[in-house]
Amino acid sequence: MFAVLAAALLFGTTGTARALGPDGASALSVGVARSVVGGTALAVLAFGLAAAHRRRAPHGPRPALSWRPLALMAVTGVALSLYQPLFFLGTQTNGVAVSTVIALGSAPVLAGILEWILSRRVPSPLWMAATALAAIGVVLLGLGGGGGTGGVDALGLTAAVGAGACFAVIANAQRRLLDAGWDAFTVVGAMGVGSALVCAAVIPFVDLSWALTPPGIAMALWLGLATIAVAYALFTWGLQGLTAATAATLTLAEPLTATVLGVTALGETLSPLAVAGLAVLAVGLATLAWGSRRPRDPRPYAVEA
Repeated sequence: MFAVLAAALLFGTTGTARALGPDGASALSVGVARSVVGGTALAVLAFGLAAAHRRRAPHGPRPALSWRPLALMAVTGVALSLYQPLFFLGTQTNGVAVSTVIALGSAPVLAGILEWILSRRVPSPLWMAATALAAIGVVLLGLGGGGGTGGVDALGLTAAVGAGACFAVIANAQRRLLDAGWDAFTVVGAMGVGSALVCAAVIPFVDLSWALTPPGIAMALWLGLATIAVAYALFTWGLQGLTAATAATLTLAEPLTATVLGVTALGETLSPLAVAGLAVLAVGLATLAWGSRRPRDPRPYAVEA
């Protein structure tokens, strides 16, 4: 649980790092640079940790590398690559606050539904209550900081929900790989390789001149190393003891982090509605955390259908 929360804190620094970076960098080029740097670093970090872990504590034979785990690993890499352009498209049409609400608010719900479809395990009432509280908090937070935007663009709405679906797919695919006996670091390392390869193919079509400046280098390194390499290593490692739905709900700590950083680092102000949203979101996350205080179980928030 704490590993996933730590990952969410790192995810939450993305917007602030982007705001403090070069003004001339397009959203797509930043996403490409982030995925190439982060995916490569994630693969190196994860495969190195996996090898070290096997040397220290050798286990039985590894699962067979058949088409199914390869397909699941490829799916996580593609989903990670697609998440960013979809999210950025949403922010360009509906604004950061509204798109963050839609993407992050839909992710745990979609993860729970997808997990139920794939495994026939129904999320428990505790998960449903905690997720509802957290989602309400995210909505209040977005409405309180939305700047009075009028209406929601349909294309942007679809893109933001697509970003949430990408995260739900990542959580469920990784959960199934872990259930099949694959270690967490191998799983997340494969995702890093897939994401880096997909986004590297896009490099010729985007302007990365900003990445040659000191602020651009600093932003690309932070976004890649901290918000992808370290964050997703922590997320997948923590996923070993959680359901995909629970892990996705815990990542709703991301907008809380982003809001706090916006106030402290960027000088933004919070409306009373946004403050109420932060409080409700914190209660939802605390409820989920309290429910995690039980013997280690890879599926503590699901029951057989």
